[in-house]
Amino acid sequence: MPVQMYEFLLMLDSSKVAGDLEGTKQTLKAMFEKHHAEVLASRPWDERKLAYPVSKQKKALFHLNYIKADTQMVKDIEHDLKLNENVLRFMSVRIEPKLQETMLALALDPRALALQAANEDVVDEFEMGGRG
Repeated sequence: MPVQMYEFLLMLDSSKVAGDLEGTKQTLKAMFEKHHAEVLASRPWDERKLAYPVSKQKKALFHLNYIKADTQMVKDIEHDLKLNENVLRFMSVRIEPKLQETMLALALDPRALALQAANEDVVDEFEMGGRG
């Protein structure tokens, strides 16, 4: 049973997790650990308006998780995510071994969120005609 690194990007219902993000993070961590997965990184990625409603929600919080898990347990993790009422959608991706170190370093870097926000501000300003 090979152990691999996976990225789980979760689209969470903003209205349900807004008041208790820490509780939601703990619930997700417990769910991963129930399936013997090691949580390497877990953090909010972005909250944004959706292009179209998903389960009648117009806004969602995207939450990024990196785990190490047995490949056979991933289906069970995905099954539990489907049953979780806070999770609107999710995407799981196996990380190639040669990219694991880089991806995990970016996930753990607190400046990565600041850089993402700064880049979005530049794009927003450009789209509004602020910079020529």
